[in-house]
Amino acid sequence: MRARGAHSAPDPASAEAPHGTAPLRLRGREVAAYVWQPSLPRSASPRPYLHPVRTLGGLTVTDRTPASHPHQLGISVATPDLDGHNFWGGRTYVAGHGPAWLDNHGTQRHQRWLHRTGTELVHDLCWLDAHGRTLLRERRTIGCRPAGATAWALDVRTRLTNATDRPLAFRTPAALGRAGAGFGGVFWRGPAVAAAHVLSPDGPGVPAAHGRPAAWVAVGGTSPGPDGASWTMLFTAGDDVTARDRWFVRARDYVGVGSSLAWDRPLTLPAGESLARHVVVVVADGLLSPATAAGLARAAGRAP
Repeated sequence: MRARGAHSAPDPASAEAPHGTAPLRLRGREVAAYVWQPSLPRSASPRPYLHPVRTLGGLTVTDRTPASHPHQLGISVATPDLDGHNFWGGRTYVAGHGPAWLDNHGTQRHQRWLHRTGTELVHDLCWLDAHGRTLLRERRTIGCRPAGATAWALDVRTRLTNATDRPLAFRTPAALGRAGAGFGGVFWRGPAVAAAHVLSPDGPGVPAAHGRPAAWVAVGGTSPGPDGASWTMLFTAGDDVTARDRWFVRARDYVGVGSSLAWDRPLTLPAGESLARHVVVVVADGLLSPATAAGLARAAGRAP
C-alpha cells in the first residue's frame, strides 16, 4: 500500500455530520442513535455506529471522533486489518515499523433495510476495500430491551460472509508484534471520565480482564466536575461462540472495551463462508457492585 505523506494527514472527522440516523427508544425516551449512513473522511474507515448512547437517566456513555482518536465512533463493528485493508480507521500497524498512514482504508456501506422499528434495526451491508471491491457481506441486527429499573440492554449481532473467491484473514496489531493490541470486533469508545472502575469475575482492574475471555466485563465511570454523575457499561456474550473471544479493555488515556475477533493469531474466513458474533451491552445508571454486575450479565446474556 502507498504510504501517505505528511501533507495528506486527515482532517478531523468531528467536523463531519452524520447523514442517515435511526433512533432506538425505550420507556418513551431515545436511548441511542444508530448512524447508518455516516459522513466521514476515508481516513476514519467510514462505517455505521451508535452515538449518542444514553442511560435511562440521560447520561451519554459514548464518544464520537475524539481529538486523540478521531476514527473511534461510539459503538461500532471494526477491524484494523482485513486482508491488508484497514476497517478500523487511523494508522495501520506495520510489522517491524509501527503505525503508519497507508491508503488502505475500507468502507462499510448500507445496502438495504430488512426491519426497522424503535427497538430493532436489521440491515445488510457490504465491506468495500479502498478500490471499491466487496470483501465482506454483512447482516447486522441492533436491538434494545429493558434490563431492570435503571438499566437497558443493547444487542449487537453481526454475521460476516466472505464475498471473495479466496480466504480472508482478520489480523490485529498484536498478531504483528504490538503486544496487547488485540482489538477488532464490536468496540465501545467511552466518554471522558474523572475516574474509571473496571470489574470482571476475575477481579477489579484492567489486568484482570484485558486479553482474556470472561463471562462479563464492566466499566463504571464518573463524569468530570463536582456534580459528576456515574454510569456503568457492562459487556457480555450473547452466545457460546462469542464467549470464547477475548476482551480488549482500556482505561488509560481513554476508556474502551471490545470483544475481539482475533487476538495474537489471524482468524481466517474461507471463501463463501460466514462467521457470527453477538455482544450484549448493559447500559446502567450508577456504579455497579461485582454482584450486581454478575446478576445483570446472567439476566441479559448467556453468562453463567
